[in-house]
Amino acid sequence: MLWSEIEGQFHSTFIKDDRYLQFIKGFEVTLLIAFCAAVIGIAIGVLVAIIKVYCDQTKRFKVLNIFLNAYLTVTRGTPIVTQLLIMYYIIFASLNFNPVLVSIITFGVNSGAYVAEIVRAGIMAVDVGQMEAGRSLGLSAAKTMRIIILPQAVKNILPALGNEFISLLKETSVVGYVSVIDLTRAGNLVRSKTYQPFFSLISAAVVYLLIVTLFTGILKRVERRLRKSDRNKES
Repeated sequence: MLWSEIEGQFHSTFIKDDRYLQFIKGFEVTLLIAFCAAVIGIAIGVLVAIIKVYCDQTKRFKVLNIFLNAYLTVTRGTPIVTQLLIMYYIIFASLNFNPVLVSIITFGVNSGAYVAEIVRAGIMAVDVGQMEAGRSLGLSAAKTMRIIILPQAVKNILPALGNEFISLLKETSVVGYVSVIDLTRAGNLVRSKTYQPFFSLISAAVVYLLIVTLFTGILKRVERRLRKSDRNKES
């Protein structure tokens, strides 16, 4: 009796009316938003971090530094759901943007604030003598930052960047607020049709868990290779 009930719920959740396709499409949207937002976030974060380090060290461009500090404070101090709603219903309301695109922009801007602080911390952790050594070799400040400082900073902040992507991936589950059918939204829509929450919601949670576990494993493997290359260089 129990097995037949489980089988019936499984059929109703995934097989009937090809509802499994909703999960697949939702999964694709989740990955699209997460990866595109991560790329935008890294681009914004690296740029903001370099500018802030330069402003702090040279005491120049104070107005720009104030603007960046405001961006970091507002972005990190307000909920991502609120930011998403403001972007969709206020900032991009008159432009009739695709909600998926609005979600990508919102999460990219949000992630950029966190990445900026991570990268800035990584840059500040590099010995100041590295910059002086690069300048003494005739390199410009920008080239020294790109060739010498940033590669060392990336090695130090790789775990933190990995955790930021994991957080970003999970945070995308709120895009249903702006009518985007991601993995979580797809599971909830199926639940509303079947009135059987177990398979629809648990399956979405399991998929998130598998993605996070896979990415964590890849990240650990990259970290081991970096440590191994460092030991080879030292030897």
